[in-house]
Amino acid sequence: MRPGSRRPRAAARRLVTRRTSRRPRAASRLSGARGTPGRAGEQGQAAVELVVLAPLLLAIVLAAAQLLAAGAAAELADHAAEAGAVALLQGEDPKAAARDAVPRWSRRRMDVRVQGRSVRVRMRPPSPVSGLADMLEVARRADAGPRP
Repeated sequence: MRPGSRRPRAAARRLVTRRTSRRPRAASRLSGARGTPGRAGEQGQAAVELVVLAPLLLAIVLAAAQLLAAGAAAELADHAAEAGAVALLQGEDPKAAARDAVPRWSRRRMDVRVQGRSVRVRMRPPSPVSGLADMLEVARRADAGPRP
């Protein structure tokens, strides 16, 4: 290489750049907990998203639970109506048989009516909102068949 060549200076600059790049940088005002610039704003956005999405997720879970409770009430009403029809065939009290066929917690939410050889059971599912329980009320009917 010639004495006036620029190559040695360029190599010297690279060495200086490499040495200075290893120094830890001072954290800026915008840095987050780990010292990376711009992270504080992203963490705040995540907190806002959580605050917005948590009630929505809770509403979806409660709606699904309410629909499951309505399905359970329909099954219980069907079972109670069939138990009442069987009691009619055996000459027993159909209302008592229908009430005995369901769990204790659901008995106060049900209404049993007997007309001739037919047993009709209406049941409201458990719900924290009484108006919603009335809207989801189910009714099932079972016949004991013609008189022998």
